[in-house]
Amino acid sequence: MKIIMLGAPGAGKGTQAKKIAEKYGIPHISTGDIFRANIKNETELGKKAKEYMDQGLLVPDELTCDLVTDRIKNDDCKNGFILDGFPRTIPQAEALTKALEKMGQKMDFAIDVDVPDSAIIERMSGRRACLKCGATYHIVTIPPKQEGICDNCGAELVQRDDDKPETVQKRLTVYHDQTQPLIDYYKNEGILKTVDGTKDFEDVFTAITEILS
Repeated sequence: MKIIMLGAPGAGKGTQAKKIAEKYGIPHISTGDIFRANIKNETELGKKAKEYMDQGLLVPDELTCDLVTDRIKNDDCKNGFILDGFPRTIPQAEALTKALEKMGQKMDFAIDVDVPDSAIIERMSGRRACLKCGATYHIVTIPPKQEGICDNCGAELVQRDDDKPETVQKRLTVYHDQTQPLIDYYKNEGILKTVDGTKDFEDVFTAITEILS
């Protein structure tokens, strides 16, 4: 079972991807993890990616696709995998389709976790993080026992720059420009399935498993 997770930043697709991976025993593959692993292991592809990242540049589509293709050739992917954070653009999607065709494979599902922008801004701007131990909270859904203080280690909780409303809005604008067209691309491929991401986490997960089964 080969799955692509789609959805705006903050839609909860990463959390769902991890849970699906556990349930079906397939690897959850995020481009961030692939970049880090290749850079740490000093692979040829990792060295190339690092050159771009060190300059603050985006890793080119072709190289990103090579890294992903390299990863899905591993033995643990023989029963399938979940891609999270890739593809992000139409050229990446086309490159992935071609790479899989060469391997005699194709994607089975593209699952779009659909959440309106207003709900995402509300959701993300309520996040609070402990920079000391890494714990995360939400002022409405997962509040700490004492306001502004981490339950685990007692350190002060902060709002990350990434979660400030104006930053979230910028990220959503980029998403709609670049990644939203993927929804049409995978609809045309006949593999797009949409779930309502505003529902409770478990309800969203149930909706996804019903699609996959």
